[in-house]
Amino acid sequence: MIRPMQATDAPDVLALLSWMDDAPEREVFAPDARDAAALHDECEDRVCLVAEGVDGAVQAYCGLAPFRDGLVLEGPLGTGELHTLLRRAVERADGLPVYAFSARDNLAVREALEDAGFTAMHATDFYTGRAEHLARAARVPAEYTTETALSPREYRSLFRTAEDGWSGRLDWTDAELRSHFARDDVRLVALRQGGRAVGFAELELNAEATRADLTYVAVHPADRGQGLGRVLLGLAAAEAAAHPEVRTLRARAHDHARPARALYARAGLTHCRSVVTYLRDDTEGEP
Repeated sequence: MIRPMQATDAPDVLALLSWMDDAPEREVFAPDARDAAALHDECEDRVCLVAEGVDGAVQAYCGLAPFRDGLVLEGPLGTGELHTLLRRAVERADGLPVYAFSARDNLAVREALEDAGFTAMHATDFYTGRAEHLARAARVPAEYTTETALSPREYRSLFRTAEDGWSGRLDWTDAELRSHFARDDVRLVALRQGGRAVGFAELELNAEATRADLTYVAVHPADRGQGLGRVLLGLAAAEAAAHPEVRTLRARAHDHARPARALYARAGLTHCRSVVTYLRDDTEGEP
């Protein structure tokens, strides 16, 4: 039976989240909470459905949360009626675009997504390496200088020339960009030559983990082929390694981002996981 999630379902849903955490191939976008109180707060005012087995226990979970210009699917997570559970959740989307994220090897969920009309947009590969080791490449050529900030105009320009037009960052206002980079967990390092910004690396630190995430590396097309991506990667790793609790640096690259993938391979990062991004957009084709 498929029904709305209730407060008493929290222990069963938490068990499903632990089940997912135990195996990388089960990964889907899911609630961050890992205790009952936080799960209740996170799921409040959202569409949250569960599939109940004959014994009354929750076998699967699926939810919808606000995301970008529409919604993001949480799950489907678990076993059993994934196809039906997913379709019931999508019926609650009110025609908004729905994004979904699944591990590349999570074939059961990917089959359910495609059966429900979701289309795979791209795959994202994740790589990891020791921050201290990667920091050894942080040698800045003599004709370049480093900075820890860019103007909103320069930041957007480098994003745009790096052919990452899909990014929502291009729609952020100046105030939103300044607020983002004022966060304690965000770092930026930029390379400048003769007064011109030629590239940057953006980093996010996690106070509760031993990992830092390299969220983006951009080098202007006119300045590529000179090893500047490797320098920026090293500078970001040096910033991460300056925090004693951080041991590793994780980077990501979409399947079309060949230069970034090549950079991480040359730098010695190890591939650790792949996630496929899906979209169901019932508004396409509307006048």
